[in-house]
Amino acid sequence: MTTKSNSSRGRQTSSTNKQTKKGDSSFDKPKKSFSKSKDKNFRPHPEKVKHYKKKPSEQPVNSNPDEIRLNKYIAHAGICSRREADTYIKSGSVSVNGEIITEMGYKVKLEDNVQFGGDSISPEAKQYVLLNKPKNYITTMDDERGRKTVMELVQNAAKERIYPVGRLDRLTTGLLLFTNDGEMAKKLTHPKHQVKKLYHVTLDKKLSMKDMQTISDNFVLDGKMVFVDTITYVDNKPRNEIGVEIHSGRNRIVRRIFEHFNYKVTKLDRVIFAGLTKKDLPRGRFRHLNQQEINNLKMI
Repeated sequence: MTTKSNSSRGRQTSSTNKQTKKGDSSFDKPKKSFSKSKDKNFRPHPEKVKHYKKKPSEQPVNSNPDEIRLNKYIAHAGICSRREADTYIKSGSVSVNGEIITEMGYKVKLEDNVQFGGDSISPEAKQYVLLNKPKNYITTMDDERGRKTVMELVQNAAKERIYPVGRLDRLTTGLLLFTNDGEMAKKLTHPKHQVKKLYHVTLDKKLSMKDMQTISDNFVLDGKMVFVDTITYVDNKPRNEIGVEIHSGRNRIVRRIFEHFNYKVTKLDRVIFAGLTKKDLPRGRFRHLNQQEINNLKMI
């Protein structure tokens, strides 16, 4: 019994000495904080990895910022989601510049002609701006002679690039529509859709009943038949103020009609265009169409 007790005390003493030596070395060199470890083999907890931000140099670089993935282009055009767009691309429903694209990840430029189901689409938000044009502005994007253009009047109307639908000559005032909706612009200017325009015409002299009747019955001008939908005297105005409704898009057609009968147009104002009016729209100002007006145009 005595021998066993002594050996146990010996083992305990030996063990205590070893722990004391290890303890002495730990006092010589303080332990380093784990969070500040610079061990090259250190790895963060897997759950925290997803919160780590990549350094700027590690971020993916777009080789051409003017290009956009085709599925994103379709999604931004409001057709469907990107995932759904991939399905349509695989099925051959999308073409770029006339070529059907089925490649995933295909990139396009904003100026490319992208068609979905045979119709052209655009990733830009559609804008519809109505201007009450004043005199002495020409309907063009820019002018090499430095004359004032209608684009100066709508330059702050939209961040997207919008274009005038049709034209009004420099001296003609009234309604002019601007949009980046190419399909809509084509529809509003194509003769087959017979988009109505109403003009308030002021002549240098009274219009005779005979000439009014001839114009109303349609006539040949420069070898082509002119079709006037309606022509009337303006209510409560002198007989030199005329209302003319017409759907022709021929250049300067209203002025040429009256010049043909030896009248000079002193004022020409477009008061209605495709059902849109100048109500509450002062000269030189613009406004955005409301949703009901846009829906009406789409039904033409």
